[in-house]
Amino acid sequence: MQIKKTMKLTLASLLFATSNVAAQNANIETQDWIKDGVFTQGVEGPAVDAKGRLFAVNYSQQGTIGMVTAQGHAQKLLTLPNGSIGNGIRFDKQGNMFIADYVNHNVLRLSAAAFSEDIDASMHLTVYAHNSKMNQPNDLAMMDNGILFASDPNWQNNTGNLWRIDTDGSTHLVETNMGTTNGVAVSPDNKTLYVNESVQRKVWRYELEEDGKVANKQLHIEFADFGLDGMRTDTQGNLYIARYGAGKVAVVSPEGELIKQISLKGQYPTNVAFGGKDGKSVFVTMQKRGAIEMFKANFAGRNFAKSSGANGAK
Repeated sequence: MQIKKTMKLTLASLLFATSNVAAQNANIETQDWIKDGVFTQGVEGPAVDAKGRLFAVNYSQQGTIGMVTAQGHAQKLLTLPNGSIGNGIRFDKQGNMFIADYVNHNVLRLSAAAFSEDIDASMHLTVYAHNSKMNQPNDLAMMDNGILFASDPNWQNNTGNLWRIDTDGSTHLVETNMGTTNGVAVSPDNKTLYVNESVQRKVWRYELEEDGKVANKQLHIEFADFGLDGMRTDTQGNLYIARYGAGKVAVVSPEGELIKQISLKGQYPTNVAFGGKDGKSVFVTMQKRGAIEMFKANFAGRNFAKSSGANGAK
């Protein structure tokens, strides 16, 4: 695959961007949405459904999925079977939940019926995709047509892969021998795929076709310190990146310029998700704390405007 490197930010431009960060962050306040210890230190994968409910993995104990209905209100939705432990979560337009299971090399599917019936949600859980060659499916991104992408890091070797999962559940290796692939996200127009490498602190972008094929890989942005984790885009195409260890969420433009960084209470954000009544609430899962923080963004999340009946969490 041909790789074209974009021009990196110069030191002067980095200093200029950094000097503007403090001013831009002055009016951004973070608050605890879910307090310490409600989730385990493995809290990850936040996603908001069309009814405004927030979901994250490892509620109270590993291997569970938790549901947050309002600030300070969380409960267990289900326990995953067979020792599975979830990581990234995504919803499709039909309300089905997809969960990256990094223990059993799966992507799981929880049918929309699980959220509307007063029964055991696990009865609606199936293995959507499986490939034993996967290291450990980590984060997920979804195109509007339902095609999924899964990052697949090998933390021991600081390497990783990228997989595409078609709507029939078939798995396709997009690229191998990358850095430690982690966060993945799709642009609002479904024409760009973003993938980051945690240890290498690089974010790559690909041109994305309607059938999920990628081309023209380019370096989008590179950071000098700390790790990278989950990512999401807003309606303007800006990329929100959890900067693990830095205690910040970086906001990067579609052109690869650092717009600002939002300082969090905790130092170890793992992932981000948009929600709230206007789609501008950004929920951040916090490792170590086992908590979820929230701040308000200037624009709604990419999927908010496309979700029929989205009314946001209170």
